Amino acid sequence: MRAIEITQPGAPEALQVRERPMPILKPGEILIKVHAAGVNRPDVLQRTGHYPVPPGASDLPGLEVAGEIVDGDLAGSDFQQGDLVCALAQGGGYAEYCAVPLAQCLPVPKGWSALEAASLPETFFTVWSNVFDRNHLSAGETLLVQGGSSGIGVTAIQLATALGHRVFATAGSDEKCRACEMLGAERGINYRTADFVEVVKTLTAGQGVDVILDMVGGDYVAREIDCLADDGRIGLIALLGGSKASLDLGQILRRRLTISGSTLRPRPVAFKAAIVAKLRQHVWPLLESGKIRPVIFRTFPLEQAAQAHALMESSAHVGKIMLQVI
Repeated sequence: MRAIEITQPGAPEALQVRERPMPILKPGEILIKVHAAGVNRPDVLQRTGHYPVPPGASDLPGLEVAGEIVDGDLAGSDFQQGDLVCALAQGGGYAEYCAVPLAQCLPVPKGWSALEAASLPETFFTVWSNVFDRNHLSAGETLLVQGGSSGIGVTAIQLATALGHRVFATAGSDEKCRACEMLGAERGINYRTADFVEVVKTLTAGQGVDVILDMVGGDYVAREIDCLADDGRIGLIALLGGSKASLDLGQILRRRLTISGSTLRPRPVAFKAAIVAKLRQHVWPLLESGKIRPVIFRTFPLEQAAQAHALMESSAHVGKIMLQVI
């Protein structure tokens, strides 16, 4: 099969098309003939040597795919060979075939193409796990999304809005802020020209927000504490702004604040299977009804994975960057 290898840690040009053996299925896995794959920030980190591959996972990049089931034990599931599914992978998505745990598969939503469905797993698993499961965004509560124009950001905005929450988002330009608002954010805040703490406090009558989804870390965390409501929660999922922060621990004590962090890729299949069940119950109906729609910025053919990574690193995109395989 054709696949995209990371020939050595480094620039996007390190991604090269190679012939690779077909994946060998492990117990509980199925083989997907990949129609499309999503490009995500962890793929870039893996390419640059900053995201170690978990033991036993494919060394090929690619954490989400959609395509046709062509092999594997489907006993006990409602899938059949030939069905179109989308799936969260441990790696190996930048290829013509990908092995994934059956428990991490979801049907392609009715009315969605395979390309559109391939944009779902990594971001929807991450957002559901961190915003709703881990940080318990509940009825009547508000959400601030840092990096609202990213793949994670547009997912969080649309999902929280569709479930009835007030959502605010930061982005790096006025154009991106307007895009966030078109997706449902009450206010897009240009972090280059405005203080998101002041804006959020004003919009919430001084109360602050209940949950913050943070992909930045660094010195943002101290500022986020200042714009949290009492009993507020910060869900940290990336460290684009650095891994060090100086915090007022007194605020955390007095106002009962919570800061949690998580990474999804190393978690066991059973953990991800539990997210699958919740997505299928709570989110797939929203996708199929049109309340949440795909946000795909640009699609590249598989062999242009390097160009796709260069675009992601430029941060010029709003939403998802995709690879078309067939």
